[in-house]
Amino acid sequence: MCVCTCLGEDNARFILLFVVLAVYMLAGAALFQRLEADLETRQAAEFWRVYHTFRRHHLQSSPIALERLDELLYAYGNASSSGIINKSRRWDFPGSFHFVGTIVSTIGYGNTTPQTTAGKVVAVLYGFFGCSGGILFFNLFLERVITFLAWILRSVHMLRLKSRIRKNSLASRRSFKAPEGRKASLPDILDDDADDLDMDQWKPSVYWVMLYLSLACCAVASCAAAVYAPLEDWEYFDALYFCFVSFATIGFGDFVSTEKTHYPYIHWYRVANFIFLLAGCCCTYSLLNVTSIVIKQGLNYVIQKIQCENQDMAAPHLPRRKSSVSTTYFSKRRGTRIVGRDSFKGDNFGTPRRMSGELISMQDFFSANKVTLTVMQKQLQEMAQVQKGTSSIATVSNAGVLKPDAVGPLAIVSEKFKSKVSKNR
Repeated sequence: MCVCTCLGEDNARFILLFVVLAVYMLAGAALFQRLEADLETRQAAEFWRVYHTFRRHHLQSSPIALERLDELLYAYGNASSSGIINKSRRWDFPGSFHFVGTIVSTIGYGNTTPQTTAGKVVAVLYGFFGCSGGILFFNLFLERVITFLAWILRSVHMLRLKSRIRKNSLASRRSFKAPEGRKASLPDILDDDADDLDMDQWKPSVYWVMLYLSLACCAVASCAAAVYAPLEDWEYFDALYFCFVSFATIGFGDFVSTEKTHYPYIHWYRVANFIFLLAGCCCTYSLLNVTSIVIKQGLNYVIQKIQCENQDMAAPHLPRRKSSVSTTYFSKRRGTRIVGRDSFKGDNFGTPRRMSGELISMQDFFSANKVTLTVMQKQLQEMAQVQKGTSSIATVSNAGVLKPDAVGPLAIVSEKFKSKVSKNR
C-alpha cells in the first residue's frame, strides 16, 4: 500500500496492469493445460501406436526400409506444413497477394513463409513498411468509426430530446392562446438546429460505442463464417473461430482460408475473403481499443480506491500529473445546460467535468486542433522543422511534455473520451 502511494498514477496503473496481465496469463495457461493436455497425449499415443504397428507388420527384418520410412515421414511433414502438397499453390499471384496481406495486417498465419534468403530479406523490409502502413490505416479507421458512431448516437439523442420537449410543451401550448388570426406553434427550440439545443457538449457513453462495435464485429463474423463453412468444409463454429483468430490478427494458422486446390467461383471467393478480412480486422481493432479504455477505467477505479483508503489512513495521495495533451490541444470547455448522468463537478471549474466513459463532443470532433495520432508524432515533426529552420524553439517548448499513455492507438481513443481542460496559454 505504501509503495503504491510513492508512485505516480501512470506508474501505478502500469504496474497494476502488469500484475493483472500476469495473473490473467497464469490463469489462462492453467485453463488451456487442463483443456488441451489430455488430447495432446492421446494424439501422440495414437500416432506412435500406428507407427509401431506398421513397423511390426511390414518392416521387421528391413532396417533400411525403416530408415526410408522415417525419411518419408519427415519429408511429408515438412511438405504438409509448407503447403506444397494437397493445397493450392502458394507463390502464384493470388497466393502471393494473400501472403502480403497477412504481413500488412499483421495476421501472420504461418502457412506461407519465404524459403530463400532473398525472400526472407525482402520480407523483413517489406514487413517493416507494410506493418507501419497497416497500423496507420487501422488508426485512421478507428478515429473515423468512433466519430461516425458518436454522430449517430448524438442524432438519436437529439431526436429523443426534441420529443421530450414537445411532450412537455403540450400543456403550455394548450394554455397559450394565440392572437386572433394566428396559429399557436411549438417553441422555436424544436425548429432550431443542434447548436440551439446546446448539443455540442453532449457525450455518448463509451459503453454504447462498445456495444455497437461488438454488434458490427458479430455481424461481419457471422456473415463471413456462413461463407467459409460450406466452401472450406468447416463446421460453423470452426469458421467463427477462424474469423476471431484472423480479425484479432492472432493468426494461429490451424485454419486458413483459400488453401484448397479447387473452389467454386474462385475469383469471387477471393474477393469476398479479402473484404471479410479487411472489414473484420478494422472493426475488431476498433473494438479492442475501445475495450482497452474500459479496462483502463477499471484500473483507475482500483487506484481511486487505494487513494480513498490512503485518505482514511492519513497517507499522502498518489501524485497526479497534469495532462500535457489536454492542456496543449483542448480549448476551454463551455458550460452546458444539460449535464449527463456520468458528469460531475470539477474541483477547479464551475462547469461539469465528464467521466472518461464519455466520448468527445461533436464540437471537439471537428475542431481545428484535433489530435489525429499521437503527441509524439507532433513533437517529432516540430523538431524536424526546427532543424530545417522553419520553426522556432518556442514552438517546441510549447509542445508540452509527452504523457506515457498518449502514444499509439490508445491515445486516439483516449483523447476522444477525455474531457477538455482550459488552455492557459
